[in-house]
Amino acid sequence: MSSFVVIVGEGMLSDRVCAQMSAQYPVFRQKTVETRFPANTDLVLVLDDTWNPAVHQMAEEVMRGAGVPWLRGFVSFGEGIIGPLVSPDTPGCSQCADLRRLLGGKERHEMREVQGKLAEVGGMTKDPWASNTGLSHMAHIIAAEAYRVLEGAKPRSQGKVCLTDLKTLKSSWHSFVPDSLCPNCSQVPEDSPELACVSLKPSPKIRADSFRCTPLDELKSVLVNDYLDNRTGLFNSKMYDLVTPFADASVNMPMISGGDEGTAGRTQAYSDSELTAILEGLERHCGLEARGKRTVVHDSYRNVEEHALNPLEVGVHTDEQYAMPGFPFEKFDPDRRIDWVWGYSLIEERPILVPELLAYYSLGCGSSGFVYETSNGCALGGSREEAIFYGIMEVVERDSFLMTWYAELGLPRLDPFTAEDDELQLMIERMRAVAGYDLFLYNSTMEHGIPSVFAMAKNQKETGLNIILAAGAHLDPVRAAKSAIQELAGMMLNLDEKLEKNKANYEKMLYDDSLVRQMDDHGMLYGLPQAEERFSFLQDRPLRSFQEEFKWNSRHADLTDDLKDILGKFRSRNLNVIVVDQTAPELEKNGLHCVKVLIPGMLPMTFGHHLTRLTGLDRVLNVPAELGYTDRPLTVHELNQKPHPFP
Repeated sequence: MSSFVVIVGEGMLSDRVCAQMSAQYPVFRQKTVETRFPANTDLVLVLDDTWNPAVHQMAEEVMRGAGVPWLRGFVSFGEGIIGPLVSPDTPGCSQCADLRRLLGGKERHEMREVQGKLAEVGGMTKDPWASNTGLSHMAHIIAAEAYRVLEGAKPRSQGKVCLTDLKTLKSSWHSFVPDSLCPNCSQVPEDSPELACVSLKPSPKIRADSFRCTPLDELKSVLVNDYLDNRTGLFNSKMYDLVTPFADASVNMPMISGGDEGTAGRTQAYSDSELTAILEGLERHCGLEARGKRTVVHDSYRNVEEHALNPLEVGVHTDEQYAMPGFPFEKFDPDRRIDWVWGYSLIEERPILVPELLAYYSLGCGSSGFVYETSNGCALGGSREEAIFYGIMEVVERDSFLMTWYAELGLPRLDPFTAEDDELQLMIERMRAVAGYDLFLYNSTMEHGIPSVFAMAKNQKETGLNIILAAGAHLDPVRAAKSAIQELAGMMLNLDEKLEKNKANYEKMLYDDSLVRQMDDHGMLYGLPQAEERFSFLQDRPLRSFQEEFKWNSRHADLTDDLKDILGKFRSRNLNVIVVDQTAPELEKNGLHCVKVLIPGMLPMTFGHHLTRLTGLDRVLNVPAELGYTDRPLTVHELNQKPHPFP
């Protein structure tokens, strides 16, 4: 047999694997990975009775240079760890697996520190649980994996690690997704105008009454397997909320910086809500920082102005806000160098530079930060067109809500029974029966005509949040209403205790707007009965039917045709639509796409009253008169100065 198996390392584990492998394959042993390998080496096994992170990092560098696949096995704090199988020039290395494994643990920050210290001092001393029995058990698994690799069978360790409890010998395989930011194996390209170009392609709907292009059922088999794992998953736990009126599920995304990030899914079935929560989490993962392309443009607006979005067009803070002591942002300076990413204007049909801090919403603070940006316009879809469609819907939804609030629009109230939708009626009845809330729906459609709904839930009980607000936007107004109702329901009942416990703090916010600092403060403030008077502008008018209020008619079988209709509306209103593709490699394997949509001129959602962004957004002054709510354009001083109630 002409091929070699090389075993690197000393100790009981390497001895046992060598004893098993040498019966079928020539085995060459060496102490370190720095030593040159035989030219015909098929597989390298890096084995240790302890954990030495520096050895694995060195193996990554050496094996990639040599073009040889390798598999590791080692012991760490009473646990045997095998894998992954690392192939040259393929994402998904040992460092990616370690990141996922450490993030999935409860002491992730401490373990990251331990990993760094061990890399400096040369690894752990002998692990007390590295017994003969435990190491023999690991050796059998490693040898079986090596045989699969050498014989051309599909290895179990491709994209997975095997974890063995050396106290009980219980073993389990856990999949992980490669880290797109990994310095060892990441293959993301440099950002460029060519990569940013968007050519709208056909995106057939899954059925005539749907606005989705990929059935959720098709994703069921991959979402949980690829992304949800309690030890190595991008999401490491799930929870069902049994309190809310509808099926509410959430998943947890562990993060290096800060704590955990939870994302929720709300549908009529817990299984679907779980999948929706994973999709929401993937969207959040993509939106936090650039993962699919490496940012390379660092320059001043003055130098890139010809090809760039003017940051002032998306709304900035006032001079008074920037001058506040401790304000976390600086006034925009066109001569200050900042990071830019390439987006694409669907209206002007050209690539356009966008400040990175507007494209990825965790990047606002720092020396170049000039605004607070949230997840406005971030959306995920089974096609890029689907993601763009729902990104636009979110921008429209939040804009219509804020326009209603700041301009105090007396919206037409909708009669939900005229929607002629049985599910909608059942949702309303269940909300009343289970949670004790009455529902009020209003037509908040703005000048572009995309159906938008402003939703208010009013508590009929003596305890709990008094009023809860939400919004929805969709070409189908019934879907917009249902989306808003699901958001309302997610806050019912489970926030009542928080309100009672912190009522004194929220009551202070009634008289001091500056105390509204966090995202939750907005919704909780308007849970107080005393705040209800602030909604007097929503007058008690005669009910209007859905048919009277909503005129958009969509009969397309392809979602791209709907998207083109929307773009035509925006073009006629001189509203630009800019798309930044946020799709990370972690999504590409399953055909998912994530985008950030920016529509300069529309009102961006912010949380914390001190971070409101209205400067430069004249639509909030002019659209109310255009729609007939006022007899003339408003002035800035006539706008509602109170914190918005979006929860």
